[in-house]
Amino acid sequence: MAGSITMVYVFLAILGLKMFINFLARAKARTPYPPGPKPKPLVGNMFDFPVAKPALRYVDWGKKYNSSILYAEALGNRVLIVNNRNDAVEIFEKRAKIYSDRPVIPMLKLMGWQHNFGFFKYGEEWRQHRRISQQNFNLKASQKYYPIQVKKVHQLLRALHDTPEDFDNHNKMFSISLTMEMMYGLEIKSIEDPCIVIANEAMKLGTSLLVPGGSLINTFPFLQHVPAWFPGAASRKQADIVRCLTKQVMRIPMDRVKTAFEEGRAVPSLFTDFFEKKLTFGASKEEEQAIQNIAYTVNGAASDTTISATGSFFYFMAVNPDVQKKAQVEIDRVTGSTRLPTLNDRTSMPYVEAIYRELMRLRPPLPLGAPHRLIEDDYFKGYLIPKGTAVFANIWAMTHDEVVYPDAFSFNPDRFFDEDGVLNGDDRVLAYGFGRRVCVGQHIASSTMWLTIASVIACFDITKAKDKNGNDIDINGDILDLGLFKWAPYCFSHSNVYSLDFCFHT
Repeated sequence: MAGSITMVYVFLAILGLKMFINFLARAKARTPYPPGPKPKPLVGNMFDFPVAKPALRYVDWGKKYNSSILYAEALGNRVLIVNNRNDAVEIFEKRAKIYSDRPVIPMLKLMGWQHNFGFFKYGEEWRQHRRISQQNFNLKASQKYYPIQVKKVHQLLRALHDTPEDFDNHNKMFSISLTMEMMYGLEIKSIEDPCIVIANEAMKLGTSLLVPGGSLINTFPFLQHVPAWFPGAASRKQADIVRCLTKQVMRIPMDRVKTAFEEGRAVPSLFTDFFEKKLTFGASKEEEQAIQNIAYTVNGAASDTTISATGSFFYFMAVNPDVQKKAQVEIDRVTGSTRLPTLNDRTSMPYVEAIYRELMRLRPPLPLGAPHRLIEDDYFKGYLIPKGTAVFANIWAMTHDEVVYPDAFSFNPDRFFDEDGVLNGDDRVLAYGFGRRVCVGQHIASSTMWLTIASVIACFDITKAKDKNGNDIDINGDILDLGLFKWAPYCFSHSNVYSLDFCFHT
């Protein structure tokens, strides 16, 4: 064991020397890097990177260094933050060929998360997954999921009507059961279902290993070879637990689908449609693995972001009753107060559309997005961006740009109308990302959120809850940082802050 400890120290010493030499070489670089905090010898900007709510802190960096692009590095890891939308379009879309890769994160494989194709390297395997996703989730193909979306939204409405005080659980149940049925054709009856419990535990433990400072393995990749029993290898042990949980997360739904086929009760979904094709015509192992990866990826990512967005929607309705009333008038005009809204009503309800746009602008579920990686040296605005740099689109900064969105921190759907009262052309939801890494399920996500917004507003008056004296209970609208680039409304984690009065006229 003493020899193993010595080996680790030798590795660290060599790495430290290499970083110091690299630091001196970069200091003499002919072309400057973009503005950012001045790096210190050896550690670089290790202690400058924000741990909590990084998207907001990078906005402060932009003001401090008077730049819309910001650069920092630590222990050999280079990071570029893009705070401006026009810069993001230039970098991620016009230069997509060299900005569409993903950084290598050693902890992903240790946890079994390498099946999430959102983290795949830019190459042929990723292209295969992307093609299959486009075929199944493009605007036209996504319409096959409408019946499931409608069913789940109506189940949410009934649950909110029966026990509004259980809003948190209803929201989680809605978001998770929706993606499970779309991807696997499985009806989830309770949030206590093993599929959900195991997935939540894997996500909680795994996320903690990916946030800044969560594990030294991501900074010093050679540490992944240190065995889990080695003293101090706590994150390695935790990764082993996550890997076991992740195997179950992927196995249980597929086993249930196969059982459903054997019993003749399988229903259409991404995976069941493929499984039927496999039984009828055959399929390659590569195609089957790709379908499994896509179902697993979409199920996890879509449920998380839907939970966050729905929580934000309820908060903004409770604190903006005038917006809610205006939307109800529009919905009643279209439906005649005799039916629930449908997705066919979307073009007839521009104000509800504006609420959706404003919701996704003001509280994007993924404020910093997932990192891209530059595959070769590039020059932008006169600065050198080195090969291997992780590049983040600070979506929060872009959607809160006061130049583009005056009074950016106010919830104001009217900002999406022109002088003639017609929806303007600002219809791109930046929360779905940029370039070739844009969210593959954006059409399904958009229609799900719109239908949820329209249906809930049609059925309920969302207000603040009352205390025993009949006074409004203030809602804490602060942002709850969930790590790994995600957050949700603070109030979403606290029950009994809303009052829902059924108001749909039949």
